[in-house]
Amino acid sequence: MVEILRTSSEHPDFQSLVRLLDAELAERDGEDNAFYAQYNKIDLIRHAIVAYQDGQAIGCGAIKTFDEKAVEVKRMFTLPAMRGLGIARIILSELEKWAAELSYEKCVLETGKRQPEAIALYLKQGYSIIPNYGQYIGIENSVCFEKMV
Repeated sequence: MVEILRTSSEHPDFQSLVRLLDAELAERDGEDNAFYAQYNKIDLIRHAIVAYQDGQAIGCGAIKTFDEKAVEVKRMFTLPAMRGLGIARIILSELEKWAAELSYEKCVLETGKRQPEAIALYLKQGYSIIPNYGQYIGIENSVCFEKMV
């Protein structure tokens, strides 16, 4: 059974999972990684989730304020050995629930075209593709999404 911990970016298990995420993204994004890395700092994230199975941290995700009505989903990751089991869906659903509890109306997010499994997850979970926002405007590898919560 998957257990969910609501925490912040200061939690050591969240930080460990994010290091694994960053290493994977560096490999996938290659020379584009430096651009994305500057927007993936976790020091100011107050709303983070760590998923556990049998006491082991197996996945994470976070939300941060985007504007007065929306949060941005950040740092979604599942250990490679645990992929395909619905862990990311559980994490994303919990983040959406938390956003609603905090009185936000929608979630937005960005992912890369080199992450087809992430794109598939977001579409399957009811996210709609939107024009790239903010720092992602004009970035060919970026795909942005939104969903009302």
